[in-house]
Amino acid sequence: MKIFITDSSAPSFFTSVFDAFNIKECVITSDENVQLAFDSEVVRVGYDAEKCERVRSGIAKYDKYAEDEILLALRSCDPLKEQIAFEYIKTLMKNRAPIRKMMSLPEVIEFDDIIHKVTGEAHKLKGFLRFMESKDKVLYAPYSPDNNITDILMEHFAERLKSERFVIHDVKRKIAGMYNGKEWIMNYVGEAEIYLSEYERAFESLWKKYYVAVNIKERPHEKQMKGYMPVRYWKFLPEKKQ
Repeated sequence: MKIFITDSSAPSFFTSVFDAFNIKECVITSDENVQLAFDSEVVRVGYDAEKCERVRSGIAKYDKYAEDEILLALRSCDPLKEQIAFEYIKTLMKNRAPIRKMMSLPEVIEFDDIIHKVTGEAHKLKGFLRFMESKDKVLYAPYSPDNNITDILMEHFAERLKSERFVIHDVKRKIAGMYNGKEWIMNYVGEAEIYLSEYERAFESLWKKYYVAVNIKERPHEKQMKGYMPVRYWKFLPEKKQ
């Protein structure tokens, strides 16, 4: 069996789709720790512009929305995301027409599932992401999402906070979106040491007091809280840093 290992980028994935398309037994992955069988042949795939464009053109020929959906799927934390997207592309090419509504097909169900997990998390964090004001008046929001969605959030908050400077920092992937009040960029960053403004420290203290005041110890509502916001996001909430 051939195992195509991409560099985690979309161009590398589309290149690997071209190379793997007519091979009966193969796997596409970006997982460097994938378990290998004795007869496995590993192929590391870079970016080939011609191959990539031919695959993208073929996808667009049968479904003009499919490429955007595939790019969403590749943001997933699912270790099988590349293979799921590959199976979806092969089925699309076989049918020569959009397949997103063919929910009787396992490959369509799996593909639809990981897309909804990506878009669902992005939707939640558009409302849950917490910004802190630094001493130099830059808003800073650390978080650790399951999926690679920082640039999706940057588009949302750049429109919403047009006149503010802000940073959204994915501490797990060590990447950050940075907005200067006019445009935003993505960059790799390590640890960030943030010095909060006096206003932010005062507001955070006041917020913690309010949280304690409205929280009735005799009537815990942890289950309800977990329903509104998964526990994995709590470490970035001021009120949970008691």
